[in-house]
Amino acid sequence: MRLKGKTAIVTGGASGFGAGIAERFAAEGARVLIADLHGDAGKAVAEAIGGGAFAHQTDVSDDASVASLAADALRHLGRIDILVNNAGIGHTPQPMEDLAPEAFDRLLAVNARSVYLTARHFVGPMKQAGGGAILNIASTAGVSPRPNLTWYNASKGWMITATRSMAVELAPHHIRVNAINPVAGETPLLTTFMGEDTPEIRARFLASIPIGRFSTPTDIANAALYLCSDEASMVTGVAMEVDGGRCI
Repeated sequence: MRLKGKTAIVTGGASGFGAGIAERFAAEGARVLIADLHGDAGKAVAEAIGGGAFAHQTDVSDDASVASLAADALRHLGRIDILVNNAGIGHTPQPMEDLAPEAFDRLLAVNARSVYLTARHFVGPMKQAGGGAILNIASTAGVSPRPNLTWYNASKGWMITATRSMAVELAPHHIRVNAINPVAGETPLLTTFMGEDTPEIRARFLASIPIGRFSTPTDIANAALYLCSDEASMVTGVAMEVDGGRCI
């Protein structure tokens, strides 16, 4: 029960890594709010978790939607101890010059602007509460980029730099900010990164991971639990690779 009495918001919490994090946080005693664009899926995960978990339909790229999330969170939870910026999208592998402008804009809106918007609406209440923990789910793509995913790689590199800068600025307010860099995992985004899911493409991806398997929501949830718990009270500004050795 390492998060007993804590409150937590997980964006993109209706599937993949986000759902795994939400489930683990709730199992460790936190009351969890799942923020997801897919409201019904978020409610289903919240109901499965139980323990007072609830959901809020949120477009993390939209200022008014994130403001509504913050108001709902404070109304129901009273305070925000943990914020996990997990929501993210990718793009199919393609030459950098071929990605359409509207796809690029959407990518940056979800992967980068969202972190700015949640900071805009949650950092103030966290300061007033005396502290907290923010966790950004970045990617090994921001450290060791794959070809033909240039703009996705860049968005995750942005998130890693934002994490470090946030950590320095917010440390005096007792708000720790860290990131996790997962390797490709068994989530809905996997097919997007691979372009298509075939045994040959999977084998090529796996060949770059020394441990020899994809990451799982449980792997990421375990790391998230540590970084957001009091056990990591001296850890801030870290971008932890959970990658089976890919970035070595």
